[in-house]
Amino acid sequence: MPRRSDAPEDKAPAAQMRLDKWLWAARFFKTRQLAIDAINGGKVHLNGQRVKPGKDIGVGARLEISKDRYVWEITVEGLGSQRRPAPEAALLYRETPESLAKRQAEIQRQRDEKGPDWQPAHKPDKKDRRLIHRFKRGDE
Repeated sequence: MPRRSDAPEDKAPAAQMRLDKWLWAARFFKTRQLAIDAINGGKVHLNGQRVKPGKDIGVGARLEISKDRYVWEITVEGLGSQRRPAPEAALLYRETPESLAKRQAEIQRQRDEKGPDWQPAHKPDKKDRRLIHRFKRGDE
């Protein structure tokens, strides 16, 4: 008797997908729970409106995602049910040039604020540490 195969690879790819699952698969959030929290917190907008985590999205949907100090304005290009490596996940969306320019400017601004990473030439020895302690205490 032949077996009926209900394997996922036999099924056609879905035309729609839950928003929280897509955000996770596209690697915007590390877990689906973090994606759900962001959506419920108003950090994700679909076509300019707040939505719920279970909202179905499809190819062509416009998303605005705010995370930390960064904002992505993207168009959904594909649906992936599994979390794939970052280069493959980046194929699921297309970011607008304006969004990319704003994000790059924010990254550069943060680097400029931080300044260069200064490292001492060597680790303080015992004599240096004594001088540091005296300086902090206000001794002569």
